[in-house]
Amino acid sequence: MNNFDQKGKVVVTCKDRFAPYLEQELIALGFKPLNVDRTSIELHATMNECIFLNMHLRVASHVLFEIKTFYLHHARDIYRRVKNIAWEDYIDNDTYFSVVSHVENESVNNPLIVNVKVKDAIVDRFRDHTGQRPDSGAEFDGAVFQLFWKEKQASLFINTSGDTLSKRGYRKLPWKAPMVENLAAATIMASNWDTKEPFINPMCGAGTLVIEAALMATNRYPGLFREHYSFMHIKGYNPSIYQQLQQQLQSKVNDNISTKFVASDISERALQAAKENASVANVIDHISFEEVDFAATTVPDQEQGVVFFNPEYGERLGEEEELVTTYQRMGDFMKQHCQGYTGFIFTGNPQLGKRVGLRPSRKIAFYNGTIDCRLLRYELYSGGKKDR
Repeated sequence: MNNFDQKGKVVVTCKDRFAPYLEQELIALGFKPLNVDRTSIELHATMNECIFLNMHLRVASHVLFEIKTFYLHHARDIYRRVKNIAWEDYIDNDTYFSVVSHVENESVNNPLIVNVKVKDAIVDRFRDHTGQRPDSGAEFDGAVFQLFWKEKQASLFINTSGDTLSKRGYRKLPWKAPMVENLAAATIMASNWDTKEPFINPMCGAGTLVIEAALMATNRYPGLFREHYSFMHIKGYNPSIYQQLQQQLQSKVNDNISTKFVASDISERALQAAKENASVANVIDHISFEEVDFAATTVPDQEQGVVFFNPEYGERLGEEEELVTTYQRMGDFMKQHCQGYTGFIFTGNPQLGKRVGLRPSRKIAFYNGTIDCRLLRYELYSGGKKDR
C-alpha cells in the first residue's frame, strides 16, 4: 500500500510563463521550491501534502508524485520496465485508471503508442499477480499515471490532480472565449493588486477575472468548489484527511471585507452568466454588476485601485479594424475616469495595444493557449507632472 506520509519527489506543473506566480504561491503556503523550470516546480513532499496543494493552488495545472525514475533507451523497452513496478501497491484490481505521457525520444513518432504500452504493462502485471485486471481509458475519472520521457531519462508519476486544476467547478455558464481560471489568477497576481483596493472589471464577460479576485480577497481557495481528484483512487488515501482540509478551507473564508468589486458588460446574457458563476463561487454579494457600456462603468472615488480589461484580440480577419475604436476608448476611459488607479489590459494583439493612447509602464508576458499575450500596465496618475 502506498504511504501517504512518506516524502518523495513532487512536481507541480503550470502553463508556460506561470512559474513565477506558482513559486510565489508555494512559498506563501510554506513549501520550499527545489527547482524552478518554465512549466514546473519541484518539491519534496508527501502524498497528503499533495492533497493540500491540489486544494489550495490557484495557478497550477497538476500536482505529480514520482513513483520511479529510470533509464529508457527505446520504445521497445517501455513494457518491460513498467511491468516490473508493483502497481498493486498503488491501485486495486477494480480501479479505473488512465495514462498520459510527454515524450521526446527518437524511437517514438506517436506518443499515443507509449500510453498503450504503459497501460498494457499495468494491466498484464495485475493479470499475472492477481488473475484480474483493472479497466483503463482516456477519461480522468479514476487514478491517473503520467510518464515523462526525454531522450534516455524517464519518470513515472501519480498525477494526483486528474483533470487540470484550472477547472475550479464554479463556472457553470461560460461566455464567448472565457479566460481560463488559472490564467485569470496569474494575471491578477502579476498586477500586484493588494486585495483591499477596489477591483474594477469592465467588459467582464462570464466574470472569471472579478470572481478570481473576489476569491482571493475573501480567502476562498479552489478546493472549496471541486469534489473529485485522482488521489482519491490511490491505495492509502484516507478520506478523513481530505474532509479535514475541506473544513480548514471553510474556516479560512473571510466575508468581512470592505473591498469594492465592480463588473460591467453591455450584454445582458454575459452578465447573467457572470452572476450565476459568482453565485456558485459564493462571492456574488461582494460584486456590483452593471449592465452598461464599459465607458459608463462606476469607478469608486478612492485614491488607488485596479481597473482590469480583458478585451477581444481581433483574431479573425476584419475584426482588428473594428476593435481599434474600442481600444482607443479604453484608453480614454482610464485617462478620464480612473485617475490614481492602476490600469491593466490583457491582450494578444500588440498592434491594438498601441492604439490605447497610453504608454504602458510594464508589458508582462503570458500565453493564452498558444496566443502570445501581454498584460499591459498603466500608471494612471492623478494631477499634473508635479504630483507624479
